[in-house]
Amino acid sequence: MDERRAVLGELNSERFADQSPRQVYAKLLDEGSYLCSVRTMYRILEDNESSRERRNQLTHPKYKKPELLATGPNEVWSWDITKLKGPEKWMYYYLYVILDIYSRTVVGWMLAHRESSDLAKQLIETTIEKQEIPAGQLIIHSDRGPSMTSHNVAHLLGSLGVTKSHSRPHVSNDNPFSESQFKTMKYRPEFPERFGSYEDALGFCRRFFQWYNNEHYHSGIGMMTPASLHYGQAQEILTAREQTLESAWQKNPERFVRGIPKPQRLPKAVWINAPIQNVEDKKEAPAVHCAEAPEETSLTHPRSGYPLDGCVPAEPSSVSPDTITIPQQSSLNTQAMPKKIPGFQGLAPEHPELRL
Repeated sequence: MDERRAVLGELNSERFADQSPRQVYAKLLDEGSYLCSVRTMYRILEDNESSRERRNQLTHPKYKKPELLATGPNEVWSWDITKLKGPEKWMYYYLYVILDIYSRTVVGWMLAHRESSDLAKQLIETTIEKQEIPAGQLIIHSDRGPSMTSHNVAHLLGSLGVTKSHSRPHVSNDNPFSESQFKTMKYRPEFPERFGSYEDALGFCRRFFQWYNNEHYHSGIGMMTPASLHYGQAQEILTAREQTLESAWQKNPERFVRGIPKPQRLPKAVWINAPIQNVEDKKEAPAVHCAEAPEETSLTHPRSGYPLDGCVPAEPSSVSPDTITIPQQSSLNTQAMPKKIPGFQGLAPEHPELRL
């Protein structure tokens, strides 16, 4: 027992705590010391529940998946920062964008020479005032960048009665709306490889966001423009579209085999990470002859003595009768060669129906 404690103490010592038993064994041999075999070292570690990592490990907190719901404008905003390449290598302009996830409207943006929590605070505060958001209504979601998690932004949101939300680390899907908007911008044909100056980048952003909010028909919001949905004009546009389609149907009903066409509907709700609904297993009727089977079940097993101690799901048509009679067959002579029967359709030539 003392030897086992000595081996365990050596394995858990500071110089061997991060080494495997094989490395410890080899090192001790080079020092002219032998404690035990490698396998014995593993047994001692296993008996003491130390066969895995023996050092103190850093444990990361478990971040909860954000689940945010928006049923109308100005309920959930998503914001992020992207870099735009400047005229020279390693020169960037920083584009701050705040997006309403329900209407997809860019409610606020700013182009700056640097990333700063003070600038982010200024943009958020100005945008909230512009949209006239009351306290307790808005949730602002972002990733875990330094500006997003700064104390300046956190204090501002707390003072304005705005709830903050953050993505999980290294999970881009937790902030999909901002990422999608940036992709739309950078895949535009006029988006350059580099901007010649700050004024050049600023002019592009002004043109792009005017197009994105007022001219871009978004597939995620019933092919409406973001501004029309955000500012309450979508229902009027939807009614006009329905009248146009009904007029087209009345003129040429034969062209619409499925009746009057309907325009794409507006979204009722928009989620960031919609919760997974646990679909309960459909409760089907227990199998016939099961102990939990209902009394009105009329199917019975025709064979006497059934059921036994379990469920016997049997259909009447597939159940054999009580008595089984197997016809007696003559034994086969496996040593006799079968007679070859050449001819038409497997019948012998001497068959009367095949004689010519």
